[in-house]
Amino acid sequence: MKFSSSVAAAAALTGASAHTIMTNLVSNGVVNGVGVGIRVPSYDGPITDVSTSDIACNGGPNPTTPSNVVIDVKAGSTVQTYWRHTLTSTSSDVIDPSHKGPVMAYMKKVSDAKTDTGIGGGWFKISEEGYDSSSRLWAVDKLIASGGVQSIPIPSCIANGQYLLRGELIALHSASSANGAQFYMECAQINVTGGTGSVSPATVSLPGAYKSTDPGILFNLYVSPISYKIPGPSVFSCSGGGSNTQPPTNPTTTPPTQQTTTAPPTQQTSTTPPVSGTGAPLYGQCGGTGWTGPTTCASGTCKATNQWYSQCLP
Repeated sequence: MKFSSSVAAAAALTGASAHTIMTNLVSNGVVNGVGVGIRVPSYDGPITDVSTSDIACNGGPNPTTPSNVVIDVKAGSTVQTYWRHTLTSTSSDVIDPSHKGPVMAYMKKVSDAKTDTGIGGGWFKISEEGYDSSSRLWAVDKLIASGGVQSIPIPSCIANGQYLLRGELIALHSASSANGAQFYMECAQINVTGGTGSVSPATVSLPGAYKSTDPGILFNLYVSPISYKIPGPSVFSCSGGGSNTQPPTNPTTTPPTQQTTTAPPTQQTSTTPPVSGTGAPLYGQCGGTGWTGPTTCASGTCKATNQWYSQCLP
């Protein structure tokens, strides 16, 4: 079903205020500073054409800044990345709540993480989370609730050496039209130690792993019930099977205090007063055309993003 002009216009209202950047990497209990070991862009815009080389590690319309740091990471550990609206935003300003979609992570073994562009083959997916039908929450909802912390388990069986670690978020609010899905990604530069090297992952190419017509990329977010297939390859597992879904996204370290230089996204007018104990969970859907689920919130206030979607927000 085509995205109507009225819905497209409503989605456009969130505009640039809704964008996001992967700013920090936490490893071995150390919170590295903004842009330390990560090629961060100065602009927080998305990539929308999956056939371009920018889909690997960003760039193009969002020029990235090189980093001369490679961060040590232990195989078998869990690292965290921080997502923020801008380079100076805090954990309360991650991304506009209307930008629902999956959150993923990939790795690529390289000879020099500081100079490798990431373009081409060698990528393998190590974690993913999409839509949780039991809670009616998207991975982006959970990312916002965690203050922008993405937890990523590093496989214990991979070889030691330098890698690119690619965090990725796909916003689906305009994804029912061609090239409407918004991809946000950054590449961190890491050095893995303590790996057994017992398993070699199957790999894919970026660009190449995604097609613009993949069902998880060309997708109407506003049709219920939601059935969503995360795009890209299956998640690599040291046992050769199963799926490495995202672990709980509670940060294990205190995020760095930062000043916010841009205003947080403006929320839409409240349509339902806050209630407690019953109804949709925080960040869950609570209304919209064709919605048959709960219309009250167990926590927060039901707010309309557009005619198709309302959400429980703090």
